[in-house]
Amino acid sequence: MYGAVLDAEGSRIEVGEAAVICENAVLRASAVAGDQPVLVGDHVFVGPHATLLGCEVGRCVYVATTATVLQRARLGAGSVVAVGALVHARTVLPDEYFVPPNTVALDAPVRLLAPGDPGLAEAVGRVGFAQVAFGVDAEWTDRISRYERIAEVRVAEFGTHADDEVLNRG
Repeated sequence: MYGAVLDAEGSRIEVGEAAVICENAVLRASAVAGDQPVLVGDHVFVGPHATLLGCEVGRCVYVATTATVLQRARLGAGSVVAVGALVHARTVLPDEYFVPPNTVALDAPVRLLAPGDPGLAEAVGRVGFAQVAFGVDAEWTDRISRYERIAEVRVAEFGTHADDEVLNRG
């Protein structure tokens, strides 16, 4: 739908039969930290403003408005990621699993945490997101160094487009 962004960034994006990618959804693959395609199965619904980054979405999955699925996560067939929910990196949802609104799903086996859960920051730190998403090894507690290195990786990745040619297909 209008405004959806599908960006393969050196990898690939596959969208299955009868899948719906709604307005302003973002599907972004990457090859920065290994090949991380976005693979969307048949009969999947990706809601408005949802984000899928280098993940695998099984068939008949529902990803609701503003939901986010991070790198190397896998959503089992028939699972639901409700409004505003986050499926963190490397998380595996079993078939027909339900992630409630505004909840964080992480780990394998999956566990759910509320945004205000006092253990959330520590649990996210153990995921190793900077390594999974950007190939950056940095201590969770050293945010400035970690973010500086991540920004450098992103600048290099997106900088490869500096000489892209705009094609007129009209």
